[in-house]
Amino acid sequence: MKDLIEYIVKSLVDKPDEVNINEVLGETVTVVEISVADEDVGKVIGKEGRIANALRTIAKAAGAKDKIRVSVEILTKEDNHG
Repeated sequence: MKDLIEYIVKSLVDKPDEVNINEVLGETVTVVEISVADEDVGKVIGKEGRIANALRTIAKAAGAKDKIRVSVEILTKEDNHG
């Protein structure tokens, strides 16, 4: 799951070296946290959140194959340091 999301996100951003994907395995849900450079946050979210929703849909579909609930979160600077 992590590799799939990382591949997609790195394809979207200007600074792929600053992409950080963290997969947190829980009892009922797996959370995929995406962190990118400040100037790339908009590219990952997209207009009206369309890119973010597409990432969530892809993750949900990939998780359904393995019967895993998946949540995708896009972290901002405030989330990381505040």
